[in-house]
Amino acid sequence: MATVLTAAQLRAYDGSDSSKPIYVSIRGKVYDVTSGRGFYGPGGDYAIFAGREASRALGKMSKDEADVSGDLSGLSDKELGVLADWETKFQAKYPIVARLTDA
Repeated sequence: MATVLTAAQLRAYDGSDSSKPIYVSIRGKVYDVTSGRGFYGPGGDYAIFAGREASRALGKMSKDEADVSGDLSGLSDKELGVLADWETKFQAKYPIVARLTDA
């Protein structure tokens, strides 16, 4: 995993350009979720997470724009557990392609 992306660079992988992969970051690890384009691509249930660091929103089970960030402050133990479950699912299903420098 030699590639490093900034949040601004990650935004280019939001699914709006079908020639590029779709990336989602969790705890600073960037996953290639292109195989889940139906979920993360434009119009998908989780499209709000595409091209973004989504840790807080996943932990809170939220699709609120304000929660789509890497800020874990104030999350409860239960929410951190939910985030850990999401991270385990992503690790099993999607390859890690980069790390986020400003997560």
